[in-house]
Amino acid sequence: MHFTPARVERIVAVVPAHNEDASLSACLDALRTARALSPVPVRLVVVLDACSDRTAEVVGGGVRCVTTDVANVGAARALGFRSETSSAGSSTWYVTTDADSLVDPGHFRSIVACAAHAPVVPGPVRVDEGLRDPVVLRRFRRDYADRERRGLLQVHGANLAVRADAYRAVGGFRALAVHEDVDLVERLGRRGYRIRRTGAPCVTTSARTSTRTTGGFATFLDEMATPATA
Repeated sequence: MHFTPARVERIVAVVPAHNEDASLSACLDALRTARALSPVPVRLVVVLDACSDRTAEVVGGGVRCVTTDVANVGAARALGFRSETSSAGSSTWYVTTDADSLVDPGHFRSIVACAAHAPVVPGPVRVDEGLRDPVVLRRFRRDYADRERRGLLQVHGANLAVRADAYRAVGGFRALAVHEDVDLVERLGRRGYRIRRTGAPCVTTSARTSTRTTGGFATFLDEMATPATA
């Protein structure tokens, strides 16, 4: 598919949150800092999904809240973007991260720069070092770096940006409990949309265990705790 870069005029950033009162405040503080440094307006949207804790109370100002009870991360991400119904053109970018993740200050500025090269930007992640055995973290960094060297595309809902018209053209996020991010990028690739990782910002994400959701990034880290070979 021929790619014609379009001027970025607006970013919508969505954070799905299911019982995240311990981490959401820091996530939003980081997003607000990045928004203040963004060259274009940024709309922050939190999707409160089946929350039974104080998540709603820690959101604070300058953020739009959407409430649902789907208890499904793919559906929650989709709802956040669907709530911004006027944002369907090529001048708007959709960005998603996770409630247990921290964007860097230049996050949105980097995305605007990447928009000149591709309509799909899956960025890398680093993990915080407070919740895992150092051996597991070393294995993760080694494995992650090896995949990068081999040119394997690594996709994370904690760090994904897509031009709004491309996102809508493939139907957006599906209601998947895990790997909704990979599924979306694969469909975009099959439709011929250019995917570019070079220059994408990096996001710090939690290294917590998979007691909340099985099969996602936390499960990947869990499996590294008992590898066949060190």
